Amino acid sequence: MPSLTVRIDPHVHSEGSYDASDPVELILEQAAEIGLDGVVITDHDAIHESLRAAELAADYGLVGIPGVEISTAAGHLLAIGVDEMPPHRAPFDETVQWVRSHGGVAVVPHPFQRSRHGVRKRRLTDCDAVEVFNAWLFTGYKNRRARRFAETRGYPGVAASDAHSVPYVGRAYTELEIPDATRADLDADLVLDALKNGSTRVQGRRQPIRLSTKHYAIGAARKSGYYAKVGAKGSVRGAAKGARGVAQAAQLLYRLSPLSR
Repeated sequence: MPSLTVRIDPHVHSEGSYDASDPVELILEQAAEIGLDGVVITDHDAIHESLRAAELAADYGLVGIPGVEISTAAGHLLAIGVDEMPPHRAPFDETVQWVRSHGGVAVVPHPFQRSRHGVRKRRLTDCDAVEVFNAWLFTGYKNRRARRFAETRGYPGVAASDAHSVPYVGRAYTELEIPDATRADLDADLVLDALKNGSTRVQGRRQPIRLSTKHYAIGAARKSGYYAKVGAKGSVRGAAKGARGVAQAAQLLYRLSPLSR
């Protein structure tokens, strides 16, 4: 039986995070539209929207996997595949063990980056995988350092968008190779096993600027359409938000079209 290739963005934020504002329905729609097989909502120290997203995922043709970006005493940790909140600000190693005991996978996001609460090298003594490509890092140096660390220590490497807005979902993602499986077999357990076993490939190379801008514009238009619909049902703020976004998306798409030349 041939292996199954699965594409997952394991680090995305929704309106359940203090620093993001998009609903999980819109995130799931975007993930399905751009060809992902799943997306893990990992809000900061909150799991309610992730649980809801995992329940809705099948409606979008996606595999549902809950998760959370939990604050430990040493920095942030992605608890992927858990359905309840890990202890808050507990010692790092204890939190990793808690995640494992609850059937999840402990992934270290943006390691060594102190400005984003990344776990420092001397504190990173145990985990299941390391985020070696985070799409929010502008220089690439931290990504390269994380990759070297993961390779030296034998940890699987994952890539993620760390998206805080719908247009950025899937900018980086993890490809998993699952042997002896078909699309009909795909579920959260298969994905979690593949993450732990290291059957991962990082997909996060920069796209040509025109393709990247077009991708952003399409996502922005989808987001704007959603808020325009919400506004039509009675929210003045939502309508204004939608109108602004539609105008911005239209401007971007026009710049990419032959008419602008």
